[in-house]
Amino acid sequence: MSEREVLISGAGVAGPALAMALHRHGFRVTVVERAPALRDGGYKVDIRGAAVEVLKRLGVFEAARAADTAMRTVTYVRGDSRPVATLDANLLMGRRGDDLEVMRTDLTRILYAATAGTVEYVFGDSIASLDERPDGVAVTFAGGATRRFDLVVAADGLHSATRRKAMGEVPLRHLGAYISIFDLDGDLGLDHEEVFHVEPGRMVFAYSTGAGEPAKAGLVFASPVLPRDVDGRRVLRERFAGAGWRVPSFLETLDTVDDLYFDSLSQVELPRWSAGRVVLLGDAAHCPAPSSGQGTSLALVGAYVLAGELAKGDGHAAAFDRYEAVMRPYVARNQELGRKMAGDMVPGGRVKVALLHHAMRTLRFNPWKRQIIEQVTRPLHLAANAIELPSYPMAAAV
Repeated sequence: MSEREVLISGAGVAGPALAMALHRHGFRVTVVERAPALRDGGYKVDIRGAAVEVLKRLGVFEAARAADTAMRTVTYVRGDSRPVATLDANLLMGRRGDDLEVMRTDLTRILYAATAGTVEYVFGDSIASLDERPDGVAVTFAGGATRRFDLVVAADGLHSATRRKAMGEVPLRHLGAYISIFDLDGDLGLDHEEVFHVEPGRMVFAYSTGAGEPAKAGLVFASPVLPRDVDGRRVLRERFAGAGWRVPSFLETLDTVDDLYFDSLSQVELPRWSAGRVVLLGDAAHCPAPSSGQGTSLALVGAYVLAGELAKGDGHAAAFDRYEAVMRPYVARNQELGRKMAGDMVPGGRVKVALLHHAMRTLRFNPWKRQIIEQVTRPLHLAANAIELPSYPMAAAV
């Protein structure tokens, strides 16, 4: 069965990764992206376990490793800026072996550079409507063009517009918190360092990937569901009023921030990741929430598996079924991790904050700190490797 023309909605991580894998299996791929160009900004993301192996099989691991943030330390501070403890970043964040941490923008650019010569990218456009027919999907774009594709992939994130067109509104599982990340002016004197400040119901972090590199700030706070059109800047000022450390200056920066990321910690839980000839990928299918630290890894592994199953050539329905069968246990493990970590990110009271600080101080001088931290981060390591990657023969990278 020949179904070789594929449209992917979204040029983040999942979309270009799938485009790369599909091309190497002989598919003709188009990626449509609403933004006028590759998105700048973003934050650092982890690539762990099975996702590292995917990068190796796709031939871009070395490029990704060259872009590693090389973060050195994590420091917890009190409200008056006095340090609680400083620990090794890779150890505390549970990275092992070839695990990587890269800026999301760098990873997107690596995947785009590896596919730009063989994949059609359409920027500044989006899918306006989908009309599924026996021989394919007629797609009308917002720009007015109409084209036919054999298959359509929604890789456009947590709030996927393509998913909505294919499946209707999908309720999200709210994990009780919101997160915002934005650029700061200057590097805050940080050089491959990250600093955390925790208060009851809210957490603040900032990091810089090198001396002279602009720092980024993150604000996380406990909250019930807010309206989708809420003014994020106003909410952040309200929720972090009176916070210590450098938070007042961070809030002042909001007036000049052009690209503010503000969203809930939420998960997507669906009984089915496809409808007819439309299939979901990455956060659009199974967002584990930023609290898991595994969204990027799930996107990479999902792209590799979906492409490999489609390449078997026995029809999209069978391929979609196998894709789900392979991925669901892995996704479930990582979503479970995301739910647990969401609660840990914003301690519920002063006692929990005090216990966290005590644990950090104790670890700093404990001769068994590596063994202790490795045991604490073991669930993350197990989740990152909770899949046996199938082997899919594919053409060499070009």
